[in-house]
Amino acid sequence: MLLGRKEERLALDRLFAQAREGRSGVLALVGEPGIGKTALLDHAAEHAQGMRILRCRGIESEAVIPFSGLAELLRPTLGAIDRIPSPQASALAGALALGPPAGRDRFAIGAATLSLLSATAEEGPLALLVDDAHWLDRSSAETLLFAARRLLADPIALVLTVREGEPSLLDGADLRTLRLAGLDRADAQELLSASGVSQEALERLYRATGGNPLALLALEPEAAGLLALPSDAPIPISTSIASSFLRRFGQLPEQSRRVLVLVAASDACSLGVLARAASTVGLELGDLAAAEQAGLVEAGPAEIRFAHPLVRAALYAEATAPERRAAHAAIAAALPDRDVDQRAWHLAAAAVGPDDRASEALERAAERASVRSAYAVAAAAFTRASALRTSDEQRDRLLLAAAKAAWLAGDVQHTLALLDDAQSHDPTSMTAAGVDYLRGQVAMRCGPISDSYQLLVGAAERIGQTDPELAVVMLAQAVQGCFYTGDTAAMIEAAERAAELARGQQSRRAMFFAAMARGMALVADGQGEAGAASARTAVEMLEQADELREDQELLGWAAHGPLWLREAETGRALVDRALERARAQAALGALPNLLHILARDQATTDQWAAAETSYDESIRLGRETGQRVEVAASLAGLACLQARQGREASCREHAAEAITRCAELGLGLYGVWAIQALGDLELGLGQAAAAVKHYQAQADALRARGIADVDLSPAPELVEAFLRLGRDEQARELASEFAAQAAAKGQPWALARAARCRGLLAATGELERCFEEALQLHERTPDVFETARTQLAYGVRLRRARKRVLAREQLRAAAETFERLGAPPWVAQADAELAATGETARRRDVSTLDELTPQELQIARMLADGKTTREAAAAIFVSPKTVEYHLGHVYQKLGIHSRQELAAAFSQASVRPS
Repeated sequence: MLLGRKEERLALDRLFAQAREGRSGVLALVGEPGIGKTALLDHAAEHAQGMRILRCRGIESEAVIPFSGLAELLRPTLGAIDRIPSPQASALAGALALGPPAGRDRFAIGAATLSLLSATAEEGPLALLVDDAHWLDRSSAETLLFAARRLLADPIALVLTVREGEPSLLDGADLRTLRLAGLDRADAQELLSASGVSQEALERLYRATGGNPLALLALEPEAAGLLALPSDAPIPISTSIASSFLRRFGQLPEQSRRVLVLVAASDACSLGVLARAASTVGLELGDLAAAEQAGLVEAGPAEIRFAHPLVRAALYAEATAPERRAAHAAIAAALPDRDVDQRAWHLAAAAVGPDDRASEALERAAERASVRSAYAVAAAAFTRASALRTSDEQRDRLLLAAAKAAWLAGDVQHTLALLDDAQSHDPTSMTAAGVDYLRGQVAMRCGPISDSYQLLVGAAERIGQTDPELAVVMLAQAVQGCFYTGDTAAMIEAAERAAELARGQQSRRAMFFAAMARGMALVADGQGEAGAASARTAVEMLEQADELREDQELLGWAAHGPLWLREAETGRALVDRALERARAQAALGALPNLLHILARDQATTDQWAAAETSYDESIRLGRETGQRVEVAASLAGLACLQARQGREASCREHAAEAITRCAELGLGLYGVWAIQALGDLELGLGQAAAAVKHYQAQADALRARGIADVDLSPAPELVEAFLRLGRDEQARELASEFAAQAAAKGQPWALARAARCRGLLAATGELERCFEEALQLHERTPDVFETARTQLAYGVRLRRARKRVLAREQLRAAAETFERLGAPPWVAQADAELAATGETARRRDVSTLDELTPQELQIARMLADGKTTREAAAAIFVSPKTVEYHLGHVYQKLGIHSRQELAAAFSQASVRPS
């Protein structure tokens, strides 16, 4: 019987009612030991009418078993695994040891779990009950958190219990929590009504325990003794309960105490294993009868459970070290062959000092955990294995393996701590190179980015002779890191070394990385023609080599080519392919970078709505996966897009956050982007003087970092702003300098902008030739916004030259493009100029697509492009019901009722789904 708890029971009833109506909900019950969390969970199970119950509990000793909690929770649903996307099904099957290891991104199992729960909930509402979630193995906890954050429109209720003050999946998760207080006096009195405790003793007991039910029951025999204590004497609940259990333990026969220590060391072992382990040390499970009578354990048909987790913790801590080691050794000997991972951990717990046998067993367990994507468990196993190794060299190797696993698990601080411990005794060894390489990768993703160059280059030099292909990859990553920081000289140095190493190899992979790195470095250095040629060579390699396109590590790099070339067609299919592969494989770790690159590409074409959704998803996933660099980059890119759209408040907000993050991480390049966003915003709003200040700050930042890529120069915008302010001479000087730089690069995007500058400054007889040249160059690039900017400038010059008919043609084209893209400030400028020619712009209705949220727009685009509900759900890691939920809002906002009308809405808005 559950006493009191009216508020909590009502909260559970509302949660289940909501799920039965088709809306998901999550509730975490948080409280101190003994407060009644499990009792409430039992109550929830009894009152979840009409719902299928899936239940699991965290077990402290199983926190080292990969996906043990998840396997228990999902076991009844596995018959539906063939109804989820194949890559997700293989990832989940591998994680749960039901199929071959898939070695997927750690978030793939989360996506698969969400899909499986959603598929199961199609048959009826689900109640997921997770007890002691703070003791779940981290892989299971991470998976559940991934699913919990995305539950929205499925008939699923998730209830968790978590011990107050313990690390758990709730930390930083922003899930709904309900903190449990003790029972009130009336309920406490009812709980102890049969004990015969005096009212005075009951009052003292209540004050001492705060109404904690377990403490009330555990201390009830000692209630009279409490009267001798000062009335305000504090009694820590967990300590007092543990002391009560230990007193009972001390009163047991010796044989019973020894068997209890064995059970405490095993916790969740089967009765068969416990019986075999007991017999090896001359004991019998029958000796537990006295412990059961003392209320310390409960013997069931399949297992022995402690009355409360605190009982196990107290008894295990009370045992001597030799007693604990003997118990673990007995359990290791008794475990069947299929429980090889558990045996490894028990062998480790039984070891006294270094033990190579136990270390090797744990190393194999860690490797098995890694291929099942249980990276947190693998990190723990590798770390313990290293402590047991007798060889310093092997110890360092295992610590590096632990650090790699921690990195894949997303635990940055643990990764760095393990790398500190793994400082190799031999600085020339492969282990030392591996340590520096991993440190460089951490710095690349999480900062400080400036550290990555020396680490990556140093690691590459150590292994250049033994593994030149990997050395080339390291150097290419160093080039990318220098690009982020804006260190052009270092980019050139690393790129030339990569090219040198690649020239002596037959590896197409090494040649690709070297060519792409060299292209990036040369472009950044202002050697645009040579850089573009090298980048084009890299793109061609990818397009022609199937084995390279299937390379997981190339997903992000495949998208660099079109971004650096700014050409209409070159390599653009590679971007879509890379993103599609990442989504299909549920490779969430790769997505923030890919989405950021894709968004930048979309923002420089006519796909602004798509760019906004890509930036939004990159930021959300980047925050979730701890990729601080990608978050900063996407914030800066989003600010640039919003500047063009004239969304002043959000542009300033995102630019400010990007500038702060870039300063913290040393991201010089993206800091420049954020400054540029503020300049573009002011120019679009007609604030030329304010724009000049930002553009000059951008130019200063580029010079300070030695970034000479003409595509990053704000010169064309400054020329326009100077002319608006009457500073014609400065405009001429800057336009001339920019034209020389654009000619040196020789690429159409920069050349078109240079021709526009010449048109703005040209004499009346020359302006048409300059602008027509600019428009011809624009046709070779995908950036229609720049084309419209040129058309607007052309129309302004023609109007002022009194060529109104020709001016109207250019101004109409500019206005239509700005309106189609969604750039109101620039539409207003074009309309004002059209009005000055004597024509009022004919405006079509504003697209209601602008009213959609980024996620609604993302889903609408996918469905308009022909994806099914399930395909869209799998691509963005939500459930089909969530897709349908958002689609309902899309239909309502657009005033439509079918997929055909949805496709038509996008077609009419000239938004190309992708």
